[in-house]
Amino acid sequence: MKPFTKHTGLVLPLDRLNVDTDQMVPKQFLKLQTKQGYGRVLFYDWRYLPGEKPNPDFVLNRPRYKGASVLLARAGFGCGSSREHAPWAIADYGFRVVVAPSYADIFYSNCFMSGILPVILPEAQIDQLFRQTERQEGYSLTVDLPAQTVSDASGLNCHFEIDEFRKHILLEGLDEIGLTLKYEPKISAYEKAHRPGANMYKPVDAKYAAQK
Repeated sequence: MKPFTKHTGLVLPLDRLNVDTDQMVPKQFLKLQTKQGYGRVLFYDWRYLPGEKPNPDFVLNRPRYKGASVLLARAGFGCGSSREHAPWAIADYGFRVVVAPSYADIFYSNCFMSGILPVILPEAQIDQLFRQTERQEGYSLTVDLPAQTVSDASGLNCHFEIDEFRKHILLEGLDEIGLTLKYEPKISAYEKAHRPGANMYKPVDAKYAAQK
C-alpha cells in the first residue's frame, strides 16, 4: 500500500447526505476477485444511464471535476452494509482523501486499510468547502497527515484529529498484511519452536519426573 504523507488534489463535491456503501458499489459487482476494477462501478446507479451511458447530471461525470482525488462529502458517509468493496472502489477511482463531517464506523476503519485518509471536519467548515468548490473551478485542497491539516491556496487552514495508530499505518503504508509482516521474525520463531517434533527430545523436567 502506498504511504500517505501529504496530498494536493482537485476536490469533487458529492452533496448528498448518508451516502451508503450499496450506492458506492451495488451488490451485482461484489464478485470481482481483486481490489482493482471497482473504480469503474463507483456510484454506478447514479453515474450511468441504461447501457452504461454516462449520466451528465451526476457530479462524477462533469468535465470540471475530471481527475479529482479529494472527495468532499456530507454526514453519514459510508453507511449501509459493511462491504469493504466501497473503499476499494473509491481508491481505485483515484481518490486519496475523503473529507466529511461524519462516517459510518466500519467504512471509516476500512478506508485506512485501503490507503484512503478519511478526514473529519465540523459541519460549518464542510459547508464552507462546498461553497468554495462550487464557486471556484479547479479548486484544490492540500491534506497534510503529519501536521493533521487541510489547507488551500487562499489561506484556509483546518486542523483535524486522527488516532495515532491509524495515522501510523497510513504514514507507513501498512494494510493488514503489512502489519502482520512487521512481526514476521517473531512469527517465524514461534513456528520453529512449535513445529511438530520440535520438543520431542527436550529433557523431562526434573521436578515432574520426581512426581512420576
